[in-house]
Amino acid sequence: MSPEKTDLRREAGQRTRNDLLTAALELLAQRGQEGVTLREITQNAGANVNAGANVAAVSYHFGSLKALCDLAIEHALEHYLDAQIRELDALAGTATLSELAGAFARPMMSALTAGGRDLAVIRTVARVGIDPPEGWDRLAGKFEQARRQAVRVLAARLPGTDEHELVFRVRCAAGMLNWLALAPIGAELAAEPAERVERMLVPVVAGAFRGAS
Repeated sequence: MSPEKTDLRREAGQRTRNDLLTAALELLAQRGQEGVTLREITQNAGANVNAGANVAAVSYHFGSLKALCDLAIEHALEHYLDAQIRELDALAGTATLSELAGAFARPMMSALTAGGRDLAVIRTVARVGIDPPEGWDRLAGKFEQARRQAVRVLAARLPGTDEHELVFRVRCAAGMLNWLALAPIGAELAAEPAERVERMLVPVVAGAFRGAS
């Protein structure tokens, strides 16, 4: 086979793989992992081959339906963590607790106010953020990086507070945001303008960071 044909075949395979990942995440966001079937994913992927070949493509690229779903969720969670890390990295060492809270919560607030698929995906991310499945150690470094960046600012604003306690507060704030995405109050917030969501949520997150100090 010529190099040109090999490259085209590789590109087609990558497109099919990406289409399957996107379709899986959209269905997972709507129904959760227990409500998704392999045939629905292949049909939604929209590849220009018959359904049987699509099913075979899932086996070829991912090995199983579960492996495909796990990878789709993992990619969404990684995207969320990357966005949070970028926000935290941009903070100056003199940032206030409110500025820290805004940066920490911004990816979640953006999803809440965007609604639709963004909100559905973030709810899927929140489920696994609360209880990451076994074998997802690859993301442990990103969780740790986000916590470390938040603690960096907290330590400057709350001198004398034990670092272990600061990490605990950051983890509590993360858990609160995950719960918010899944709870009915999250749906209520999603109906509010972005400015109001920020005005309501940032002081609550800042309060979690501040603790009783």
